[in-house]
Amino acid sequence: MRRLVAVVGPTAAGKSALALSLAQRFGGEIINADSRQVYRGMDIGTAKPSPETRALLPHHLYDIADPADAYSLALYRRDALATLEDIWARGELAWLVGGTGQYVWALLEAWQVPDVAPQPDLRAGLAALADRDGPVALHTRLRAVDPEAADRIDARNVRRVIRALEVYEVTGRPITTWQTKGVPDFDFRILGVQCEEKELIWRINRRTEAMFASGLVKETQALLDAGVPPDASALSSIGYADALREIRGEITRDKAIELTKRSTKRLARRQRQWFRPQDQRITWAGDVDGASEALAEFLQPR
Repeated sequence: MRRLVAVVGPTAAGKSALALSLAQRFGGEIINADSRQVYRGMDIGTAKPSPETRALLPHHLYDIADPADAYSLALYRRDALATLEDIWARGELAWLVGGTGQYVWALLEAWQVPDVAPQPDLRAGLAALADRDGPVALHTRLRAVDPEAADRIDARNVRRVIRALEVYEVTGRPITTWQTKGVPDFDFRILGVQCEEKELIWRINRRTEAMFASGLVKETQALLDAGVPPDASALSSIGYADALREIRGEITRDKAIELTKRSTKRLARRQRQWFRPQDQRITWAGDVDGASEALAEFLQPR
């Protein structure tokens, strides 16, 4: 039984809650597809499922990476495929849950991903260029060597721009020439979770406020105290970057909350580009009963 159900959609839409309810109803195990929930010690700012939730049934690929280290798409695909094989070997159903489009489609479209190790010196130089001349200058440099990647990557997403340039500098080939697609050797269905724009904005605002009230700044300080460098990729994550600025005294708590809300809303818009309403592969279901009905045939015993 090599079957997988992916539960996707924008941040704060309710993916994790729906996936947990469905997995409890139909059985199976949950695999994380959120690029920040892989990091240990980053619980509040990533809205990671609580230990109590994860104790209800097996959860995989949470807390597997040190936030001081870079964790790449190639590593995720390797780890996720190995986890899937282990789940299926036990005869269980796999539930893939998260809003990181690259992670989801790398599995469902069988991407070939360049296995290029992080180059700290190169990254530092490119980051310095972005700081000095602005993100657009870095994006222009990417467009010169890989126009297709430049079209895909928002200039404000400096981390992804740097990664694309890194792959080009190391391999001599644009990252888009590496990212070919194939056909996965398993059956899957995709459930999309969405809500009205006003409702999503309300959820993002409330969740952001709750994160700071629950100790996001203290969590960020704990990461620094544990030796995570301030310029680590993990600490550029939404919420943590603004908490870090508050710790440094550059902004107030209210400003950090405002900036995090703004960044999270931008993230939700980007995620909608990965999971489009018109994509015929995605079934949009608003609640457990609707999702169960949509999956009924797929989940029939075979």
